[in-house]
Amino acid sequence: MTKKIGLIGGLGPEATVDYYNRIIDIFKEENQGNLDYPDIIIYSVNLSRLLAHMKRKEYKEAGAYLSEKVQALEKAGAQMVALTANTPHLLFDAISAQAGVPMISIVEATAREAQRLGIKRAGLLGTRFTMEERFFHDVFAKSKIDVVSPDAGDIETIHHLLFTEIELGIFKDETRERLVGIIEKMKRENGIDGIILGCTEFPLILTGNNYAGLPVLNTTAIHVDEIVRWYKS
Repeated sequence: MTKKIGLIGGLGPEATVDYYNRIIDIFKEENQGNLDYPDIIIYSVNLSRLLAHMKRKEYKEAGAYLSEKVQALEKAGAQMVALTANTPHLLFDAISAQAGVPMISIVEATAREAQRLGIKRAGLLGTRFTMEERFFHDVFAKSKIDVVSPDAGDIETIHHLLFTEIELGIFKDETRERLVGIIEKMKRENGIDGIILGCTEFPLILTGNNYAGLPVLNTTAIHVDEIVRWYKS
């Protein structure tokens, strides 16, 4: 029986398209033109509705909303489901506990890659929810890796840029420079030795493998690799 990949998308749309393209590109490269691509079912959700719950810290309601979509994917035949965003992984344990199929955590996958690279102290860029909550910090701590979030001012700057530009598919050189400047500041002031692109839109504007001389943990690419690995297993 052919496996079916389920993706919760729309968180936001630009990252969802990137996930799809990356999965297909892996098979294009490996299959050398025989068009043997996996079955993928995408449920694109309402980002505004989810963010409204997150802003009010209505985590039970946000989790229920996403669990409903996971169940819809299961009914459509998905045999594994992945959330194509970092922020909703704040709710991953609750959502996966209710799921009837396996789910692959972007945070756990990224922690494994950080450990493989020998990173000991990683800087975290993401939405305000991701940077202020502890779900990345707690998972990475199991591998004895410290996670450092930017200072309060930089958190607000990053969050603002995400939702006024990057989530809308607007990628400006000056925005890229501001983000790199924050990475350089964290290296200088916090002693980080790696950087987590903890929003799946970031790889669309920060496309390099390192910044400020630090290795980049591209959470989208890492997650996609694990999804493909599941599919082939």
